[in-house]
Amino acid sequence: MKPVEIIVLGFSQGACLALEYAARNPLQYGGIIALSGALITLEHNGEMKNTPVFIGCSDDDPHIPLERVLMTTKAFEKMKAHVTKKIYHKEGHRINEDEIAAIKKIIKETK
Repeated sequence: MKPVEIIVLGFSQGACLALEYAARNPLQYGGIIALSGALITLEHNGEMKNTPVFIGCSDDDPHIPLERVLMTTKAFEKMKAHVTKKIYHKEGHRINEDEIAAIKKIIKETK
């Protein structure tokens, strides 16, 4: 199967939906980026063939439990995605400069 040159990206509820969409439609995407989000459901099948997945979240996010982020990481690893998980200390529910750098890297590598 040919890789799909699409990057699925979201923040907060958008990150949850981006992750869920990609997990329910497993392909080799250009990338999946979730900022302060996690999967809604955890039982997914299929293979993502080393799709780069970036999951960034704070350890004190009031909306996204850290345990859910860890479970999401495992779910994508099970689907053979290449997952980068970054847990930021006391950053709350926001996007930071490190996450922006990760987004730029994935976009550059997808071109």
